[in-house]
Amino acid sequence: MRLRLLVLDDEETIRRVLSIFFEGKGYDVTATGIAAEAIALADLEKFDLGIFDVNLAGESGLDLLLYFKSNFPHIPVIIYTGVADDDSLDKATFRGANGFLRKTEPLDNLFEAVKSYVSAS
Repeated sequence: MRLRLLVLDDEETIRRVLSIFFEGKGYDVTATGIAAEAIALADLEKFDLGIFDVNLAGESGLDLLLYFKSNFPHIPVIIYTGVADDDSLDKATFRGANGFLRKTEPLDNLFEAVKSYVSAS
């Protein structure tokens, strides 16, 4: 059975790149740019891991992280962001993120993080 990832990023290019990358690694990927849609999807489907951006168009990926950790505590969440400040890292850690990577890091780093969190859950 293929593992399922939920990707939340308001940039279509990032969603597409992550989908192609992880599907090529054998994962099923569902991607959206809207936090409310991510919640609706998680209510309907089983995901093994979430990859969330911090800054969404008018929304906060960190708020969604808090919601997910309260309502879907079994789903590990990795924050994957272009935000470079340590304040976001502190907030993500406080709100229960399992991992935090910057978009400037190689995709292989994200892949290794995903593998480690889905094998641990």
